[in-house]
Amino acid sequence: MDKNSNGLVSNSIVALIIALGLIASSAIVSNSLIEIKGAKNSIIVTGSAKQQITSDMIVWSGYFSVKSPVLVDAYKHLESDRSIVKSYLLEKGVPEDQIVFSAISTYTTNKTLPSGQWTNEIDYYNLSQTVTISSKDIEKVTDISRQITELINEGIEFQSNPPQYLYTQIADLKVTMLAEATKDAAKRAEMIAENANSRIGSLRYADMGVIQITPLYSTEISDMGMNDTSSIEKEITAVVHCEFEVKQS
Repeated sequence: MDKNSNGLVSNSIVALIIALGLIASSAIVSNSLIEIKGAKNSIIVTGSAKQQITSDMIVWSGYFSVKSPVLVDAYKHLESDRSIVKSYLLEKGVPEDQIVFSAISTYTTNKTLPSGQWTNEIDYYNLSQTVTISSKDIEKVTDISRQITELINEGIEFQSNPPQYLYTQIADLKVTMLAEATKDAAKRAEMIAENANSRIGSLRYADMGVIQITPLYSTEISDMGMNDTSSIEKEITAVVHCEFEVKQS
């Protein structure tokens, strides 16, 4: 056999080996794809849990202010008003250690010309101070927040802010709620799997959603979560996204 014939035979053998190799590789890849696809048979569900809670703490604040062209006089006036405010709160039954006064805020207002242009001459000083109460006695402090503007009758410029109603056990409750939401997700997954003649296996992945704390019976939600402080009675909702393995029955 001449050299050309030997070359043709060699090339044919090489081509055959390559072809067989490609076929084998394709079979391996195909089998791998099937195994991977089978390994990823899963179901993703969302579970939730709700519970009604009652606020156990109130935080309320208000502020009072004075004006005077003389700074010393303004400070003395504010001291007198602070004493009246404190006495009012003590008479209402608020313990002294729950009454917190902030530092005094001071700013000035300059005089203006008839043209409306500001001058460098001070017209008056404005001093203000905030008082804050944190208490477990929600009913009492709520009443005070509504009535304290009575001090206006005594010449005190007082502004009352809306109370904030808090639930101090929220950290522990969140753990319980997330566990309940996960159980709910498992039940949902089981129902879906049964309808498909399958059953769920192990939990592969769980993602905690945001916590919604809303006024009772409210339908308002937020993608960032909500933490309502405006109402005494609230509802907490926990959400989890779970992925379960699915097996053939």
